Parts: sequence; structure tokens; C-alpha cells
Amino acid sequence: MKERLQKLMAQAGLGSRRACEALIAAGRVTVNGRVAALGDKADPQSDRILVDGEPLRLPQEHIYIALYKPRGVLSSLRSQGGWRTVRDLVPLPGRYYPVGRLDVDSEGLLLLTDDGDLANRLTHPRYGHEKEYRVLVARRPDEKQLEAWRHGVVLADGYRTAPAEVSVVEPFGKGAWLRVVLREGRKRQIRETGAQIGLPVVRILRTRIGPLSLGKLRPGEWRPLTSEEVRLLKGNEGAAASSAMRRPREKAPHLSRRAQRSSASVLAKLSQPSEALTPAMPTAGQKGRRKVQRGR
Repeated sequence: MKERLQKLMAQAGLGSRRACEALIAAGRVTVNGRVAALGDKADPQSDRILVDGEPLRLPQEHIYIALYKPRGVLSSLRSQGGWRTVRDLVPLPGRYYPVGRLDVDSEGLLLLTDDGDLANRLTHPRYGHEKEYRVLVARRPDEKQLEAWRHGVVLADGYRTAPAEVSVVEPFGKGAWLRVVLREGRKRQIRETGAQIGLPVVRILRTRIGPLSLGKLRPGEWRPLTSEEVRLLKGNEGAAASSAMRRPREKAPHLSRRAQRSSASVLAKLSQPSEALTPAMPTAGQKGRRKVQRGR
């Protein structure tokens, strides 16, 4: 779409519109080899715009999408074995990819973008962006288990997790909902940590990535980020904004009746003496391929 030259030049960072008009009036701007005049318009997609002989470079417009990834959907671009992917849920053109992946059995907030710089900022440990989860465990945790999780746990592969914020939100059947805040992101870290300290994990729901929250999105729903959300994600104020956005009163996440019945059923199976529980817990490799159910 054609726009006035001074507007395009201002978007490219060459100064105010009035300063850009002065450049045009001085004959320093050409469009397709012709010296531009005040009032001329151009399309940066099809016209060759030069300022002092250099191509006009407009800032790239990126895609930023907040998605509620349901359970049973892969956090990837390509399907494996017939599983649905997050690209099936967001039918927009372009090549964008998930940031802060969730395993197929987990749900909640996922960011999709084509902005590589932002993806690096959100995933690199040195930036310390928080990721907040609601975690349903099969047993009521005691203080010793909570302290172990807070200080870090040595996993089966020898890796010691970083300190985390962990607190009880409310009881749920024979188990409890926990609030867990991490500043690192190893694959299946929450599930493996829970297994190590005797708190089998039934459900994981991510509610926040840095200053970006899940809000009122429902499973499978998505929305574009606001310019303010993008600014906070890119800025150094991400950690401060994360702390400021914490609600004063903790609440367990809202679940549909179907989800509540599903969680309660799993809790009933897992809430048994540890001697009987341990051999019955399958590993990820033993679970095999499961049929994807729509709407989960």
C-alpha cells in the first residue's frame, strides 16, 4: 500500500516527518530512479526508495501471538504420528514458532513469534524471565517436600534444578494445587522434580511467561499481543513487571467439569501408598502413542 514518503522515512528512523520533508525538498530522495517531490507516495514492498543513495530500510513487523495450548497438542510446527500442532490452532500465514515449549500432556500459555531476538531473550537463562505454573499433585505436600523443591532437586540424570518459588494454592481431593515459578526450562522438569520428592504430578497449567499472562484465554484460543506487552517482553523491566503482576490472593485455575472429573480420576488412582505407586508410574517412553481427543 502506498504511503506518503515522509511517513515511511519517519518509520525508518530518519527523523520527524518535518525533517523528512526537508530531505525530500532538498532532492535527496529518489523513488524508482526519479527524484521525489513533496506529496509523493510510494509502496515500500514494490518501489525502490533511496535516501542519499541508500535503500530505505523499514523496521520489520513481527508476529506475536499468545495461545492457550490444550493438552494433546504438540508445541511444534510439524506433526508427529498424527498429533495436532500449535500451527493447526493458529491459521495465520508466515513462519512463526513456539517460544517456551510445553510437553504434549501440559497446557497453558504459549508464545508464538517470528522474532528471533525476543525468543532468545525469553529462553536464555541470563535474562531470568519467570515462568509461572499451576501444578496439581496427587498428594498433599509437607513442608520438607516444598523446601526441597524450593532449594533445588537433583534429577535422575544428575542435573540439579535451580531454586524455585513453590507454594500451596489450595487442596484438591487427596492432592493439592501448587503455584510454581521457575527461571529455567528443562524438558519435563516439573514432572521429574515432583517424582523425585514423592509428589506425582497430575496436571500442569502455565499461566505466565515474564510479564505476559494467560488471562481469559480458553483451551485452543489465541490473540495477538498488544504493543505494550511486546515492549515489556523486550525490555529489562520484565522481571519487575512479573513481580508486580502477581495477584495478592492465589486461586486455583478454573477447570471445566470434564477437566475436574478427569483430574479427580487420576488423583484417585495415584493417591495410594508409595510402595504400590512406584512400580505403577509409567515413563514417557512407556506411555506409547495415545489418540488425540479434540478439545483437550
